[in-house]
Amino acid sequence: LPLLFLTAGYIQACRGLMISAVCLGFFGAVFGLVGMKCTKVGGSDQTKAKIACLAGLIFILSGLCSMTSCSLYANRITSEFFDPSFVAQKYELGAALFIGWAGASLCIIGGSIFCFSIAENSNSPRRGYAYNGATSVMSARTKVHNSVPDKTPPKHFDKNAYV
Repeated sequence: LPLLFLTAGYIQACRGLMISAVCLGFFGAVFGLVGMKCTKVGGSDQTKAKIACLAGLIFILSGLCSMTSCSLYANRITSEFFDPSFVAQKYELGAALFIGWAGASLCIIGGSIFCFSIAENSNSPRRGYAYNGATSVMSARTKVHNSVPDKTPPKHFDKNAYV
């Protein structure tokens, strides 16, 4: 009977790590949404960058919890599978473990991208476009009917002149 409690302990640890990974992932997503540049919530760009970096750290922590849980469970399955004295039912590594490892890797990679987004904000300021106002243009029809030759050079317009 005490052996049963020892073998069930790693399952409880894996459950706890997975639940904490899900909770951390939820809070990382909330902070990630607040820290994005396209949202109006969160304050200035520097504050949003700090919130996005915090979201990245939370995502990395979530990925590490999930990776630890999957690896702990896989280690136990592998050690029981290759143990010749283990007489109970033996299990193999299944698709759920590989999906867990892939998801944990994506969380860690995404969290790293969030953390590096703060470096992009501090190095290069955001570039805005200046609107110069509308300018009148003489149409080709008016030019043909105009007898006075126009000495002004043609004007070149950028994309903001048509807005």
